[in-house]
Amino acid sequence: MFKRMLQEVDPSILTKVYEVQLEEYPKDENECDAFLVTGSKVSAYDDLPWINKLKEFIQSLHANKKKIIGICFGHQLIAEALGGVVIKSNRGWHVGVDSVKVNDEAKIFGIPNDVFNLIYNHQDEVHTLPENAKLLASSENCPIGMMSIDNHILSFQGHIEFKKNYAKDLLDMRKDILGETIYKTACNSLNKETDDLKVTGWILNFLK
Repeated sequence: MFKRMLQEVDPSILTKVYEVQLEEYPKDENECDAFLVTGSKVSAYDDLPWINKLKEFIQSLHANKKKIIGICFGHQLIAEALGGVVIKSNRGWHVGVDSVKVNDEAKIFGIPNDVFNLIYNHQDEVHTLPENAKLLASSENCPIGMMSIDNHILSFQGHIEFKKNYAKDLLDMRKDILGETIYKTACNSLNKETDDLKVTGWILNFLK
């Protein structure tokens, strides 16, 4: 899904997948120009060997100023790895299409006071930013929706890679967990336009 999304904006992008749950990592950090940490069904604070090893890899990338992009779980894991705090939100599930407002800190990306819509599907959230991180965008339901660290880390709670039919399948799968009201509200929100292409463009400009 990420390959499709990235190449839709820039067909020249080359991607390589590392299945970190199976101990797959690059032989050298310079094997790629940038790294993207995707979503996951587990939590960033779970004490699992593969999560702990991935945190160590993120710490090494950060120390060497390698470009890192985080999406959903990736956004949360970067925060956890670098000294932030991730918790289960007391607001419950945040699902469907939501609007997040960019603040003045995002001027370095040329996008001050913009609003963007992405698909969300999470109940964990970044509660405390890691050291030197800047909050770039937020909403009532997603207080830390976008953050950056220096000029080499950029992460988002929302999904740039989800298509609406996939998001609907996830909602259907979790209908009993979500409850009727949240489920219906989230399904109705899928009628809104999303800005996945715009946000992907921001990411690719950041990586240049």
